[in-house]
Amino acid sequence: MKKIATLAANACVSCGCCEKSCPKNAIAVYNGIFAKVEKSLCIGCGLCVKACPADIISLKEVPPID
Repeated sequence: MKKIATLAANACVSCGCCEKSCPKNAIAVYNGIFAKVEKSLCIGCGLCVKACPADIISLKEVPPID
């Protein structure tokens, strides 16, 4: 099963560490307020999980799209 990054947006500190760490540019910080994951671009590598100082990002399994 594929894994994608998910985050608790209300706990985001908008530091941009996740955005900078993503090799596919699947994460963007908007208006310096919150980060959002573009699920279609996420490859589930986990680099954002390691980069997040607030520890609010995790990898979740998602069912395959047929």
